[in-house]
Amino acid sequence: MTAVLCDGIVCDGFIYKYLWEDLGRIVSVAHWNYRGHGRSALPVDPRSIGVDAHAADLDAVRRHVGDPNVVLIGHSFGTQVALEAYRLRRDRVSAIVFLCGSSGRITHTFKGRDTLASVLPSLLEFAGKHPKLARGLWSRIPAKIAVRIAMLTGDIDQHAVRPEDMEPYFHHVSHVDFGMFLRMLALAGEHSAEDLLPEIDVPVLIVAGDKDSFTPPAISEQMAAIIPTAELLMIPGGTHVAPLEHDELVFLRIEKFLVEHGIV
Repeated sequence: MTAVLCDGIVCDGFIYKYLWEDLGRIVSVAHWNYRGHGRSALPVDPRSIGVDAHAADLDAVRRHVGDPNVVLIGHSFGTQVALEAYRLRRDRVSAIVFLCGSSGRITHTFKGRDTLASVLPSLLEFAGKHPKLARGLWSRIPAKIAVRIAMLTGDIDQHAVRPEDMEPYFHHVSHVDFGMFLRMLALAGEHSAEDLLPEIDVPVLIVAGDKDSFTPPAISEQMAAIIPTAELLMIPGGTHVAPLEHDELVFLRIEKFLVEHGIV
């Protein structure tokens, strides 16, 4: 059995710092980078950054590691990727775990409003007209300061998260192509796999935080109500980075889920 880890947008594995090692004690683990993320180069076709393209890449990763039975694990945007990968090829998918994610339309629900979807066209236009300026502004805030801002705004729990666990994320963000990020976000914002949810027939575990401002907890509750096989863990005080804030709880719940369903 292999757990395939799928990141959020502009992430390169920081969220799996603890879960990676914990899972490695019970299953094989495969982590990969999206196009233009981490060690993956920018796509040859700059338009090929939609959810379907990433799902196809995930399928290629599955085949590359020997096409074993897999547990698809997606954090944030990785939920959408895992869903489309399941739609693309369901065979040998033994279970799915969603961490603080949504089935789609993420720019319309970010912080419980559609503001992000409304401003994205203007941001895309600005980045297209002033790429160097946009790039400079995007990468200007030091990682330590960015972490502090996130703590002060409540987007992460300053009492539960370790600042050194968040800094790699902001370091990586500063190196991701800003225009690509905006285009990828826009495509993710208009994508939805909600139609697939009632058809899922493998065990599904949904982990959410009741203080998640990026993916409001009501979305996870709605997904759990639609997916016939879903189980929901709502973490009190958990934010969008609950796998870092409550790493032991998250792993133990995933382990229990996999054991109860005879997957490990």
